[in-house]
Amino acid sequence: LGTFVDVSVAGVSSMQASDALGLAFAEASRLERVFSRHDGGTPVSELNRAGRLRAAPAELVRVVNRSLFYGALTGGSFDVTVQPVIDLFRAHRNPTRNSRNPSGELTLDDSELRAARALVGRRGLQVSGADLSFARSGMGITLDGIAKGYIADRVSAVLTSAGVKNHLVNAGGDIMASGHKSPGVPWRVAVQSPTGPAYAGELSLSGKAIATSGSYEIYYDASRRHHHLINPASGFSPAVGSVSVVAGTAMEADTLATALSILPPSDALKLVQGLPGRECCILSPDGCIYTSPGWASFA
Repeated sequence: LGTFVDVSVAGVSSMQASDALGLAFAEASRLERVFSRHDGGTPVSELNRAGRLRAAPAELVRVVNRSLFYGALTGGSFDVTVQPVIDLFRAHRNPTRNSRNPSGELTLDDSELRAARALVGRRGLQVSGADLSFARSGMGITLDGIAKGYIADRVSAVLTSAGVKNHLVNAGGDIMASGHKSPGVPWRVAVQSPTGPAYAGELSLSGKAIATSGSYEIYYDASRRHHHLINPASGFSPAVGSVSVVAGTAMEADTLATALSILPPSDALKLVQGLPGRECCILSPDGCIYTSPGWASFA
């Protein structure tokens, strides 16, 4: 999925830790071979290439179904079918300023963007049992905003099954914290600032997950106006610094962080407040900080 998985464990012998970590990383590698769109031989790549995938792996069907659930929950802000727009941005990628393009902006043709935008829409992603298909030729999915969280949850489950209940799994910023770092001491997780190397804060987590989405992660022009977060309704990237979400699973934290990045802060906070057990922190590009009422309880 173009990222790294880091795992910290506590409270077990080195031999038990080694055995459990071997199982955990084997599971992460197995799932990467299901979800990655960077490897042409994965089921996701096959679906994007052919527009149809019969007898899809159970894990892929589950994640696609959950993506559709979260799409409905967030009013369409989370949509894995934005891949055609991302492909367009990547094709015109210009991350540096130069004499030919001093602004460093993408030079997009309006007709190209309209054509790519016409291929976006979660209702065009169809699930029939274990078969997946697209309603329109040229559609594609990216599971980067949900699969990393799912992998973090699965790695955590493997570690727990192996008797290692105290662990911290970090799948490219999607973090699952289980148990404690030491007796009575929860895991401490830093929230990265979108404006520099410093951290925006630290949280204490146990039995919770956190994920952060931001425009600083992957961008396609020097001004960072076009990045990997796409508003499905417009085809443009939102002006956002970062959004961090605490939830019960890394998959949910991952999807909500992505979805809330698309929404105005007031709408994002309203959505989170309607979801018990979830909290968020929004850092805007102009330095404003917005948090849900329970966010401070983790500080």
